Amino acid sequence: MQPLLKRLKDLSEQINAALERLHIDDKERQVEDLEAQLAQPDIWHNPQFAQAQSKQLAVVKSLVDPWMTLQAQTNDMVELMDLGDDELLGEFEGQIIALENEFQRLRKDLLFDGEYDDHNAIIRLSAGAGGTDAQDWTGMLERMYLRWGERSGMSSSLVERSQGEEAGIKSAVYEISGPFAYGKLRSENGVHRLVRLSPFNSDNLRQTSFALVEILPQIDTPEEVQIDDKDLKIDVYRAGGHGGQSVNTTDSAVRITHIPTGIMVAIQNERSQLQNKETAMKILRSKLAHMQLEQHAASVAELQAGESANWGSQIRNYVLHPYTLVKDTRTKYETNNAQSVLDGDLDGFMEAYLEAPEQR
Repeated sequence: MQPLLKRLKDLSEQINAALERLHIDDKERQVEDLEAQLAQPDIWHNPQFAQAQSKQLAVVKSLVDPWMTLQAQTNDMVELMDLGDDELLGEFEGQIIALENEFQRLRKDLLFDGEYDDHNAIIRLSAGAGGTDAQDWTGMLERMYLRWGERSGMSSSLVERSQGEEAGIKSAVYEISGPFAYGKLRSENGVHRLVRLSPFNSDNLRQTSFALVEILPQIDTPEEVQIDDKDLKIDVYRAGGHGGQSVNTTDSAVRITHIPTGIMVAIQNERSQLQNKETAMKILRSKLAHMQLEQHAASVAELQAGESANWGSQIRNYVLHPYTLVKDTRTKYETNNAQSVLDGDLDGFMEAYLEAPEQR
């Protein structure tokens, strides 16, 4: 009995240390605050805010609840074993193994120790040079990340999307919500290169295409990233439409430029100018937060001009011809099952990136 009890007590200590590193106490208070807010009838006078708070509550609870359940089950098991019933030895051992396995599964959360790793994410996809092939490749990446989100229990919300003329997309912006969405997706920030036989030329020649993937931490509250109003240039213009009755005849589209860094965000997806401005500001704050991380800047005022992701930072090659291989240029992690990757199997690449020494 004693060796098993020692194993269990060691596990309990590891769980307590993990809870401290994850600031679970703070997150429990956050859950209580959000539940109190959502219990107020007045909050639903602003449905968009209420839905955002409800979504945030679900995200935080999905992180807190499994850890608290594991801690409670482990503490209960310690109490039972302290009673010293040797007849239950076999049953105890099986339950301890199950608790240890659950801890090993959950301890991956400890890899997400970056400043914004527990935030939701904004993903922006942009087609590179190469016309239809590049736009088709960007559409393939869009599908890949949406599939990954489904597999990972994330929810995806479209912000803006520009369709390609023949196939694929020119660009798309999505909000990805779920536990450690930014922490998991930040490994994807950079240029993705595809090599394949082109389906868009009559000679079926081998074609290389590029797409830029930007991963930003979603910053919902202005307090997290302070922006001086004098550093902003805000333009409004008429949103584009597809013709006929769907044409937007009001100046609802908004373009916001952060003058010191040159970052520009334009949004026209929403019907109202106010909604477009709020969305554009949220994305701008997210871009600036990401730049702060990259440039190790203490504040927005210290940022230097330049985009967060650029076309020089190629991070991954996807080869579909003459052989199949997906290889990360930073971690050297690779797989021959390219189709599985394109169907959203990205966890191996993400974990290799998080465990790389330069990321710790």
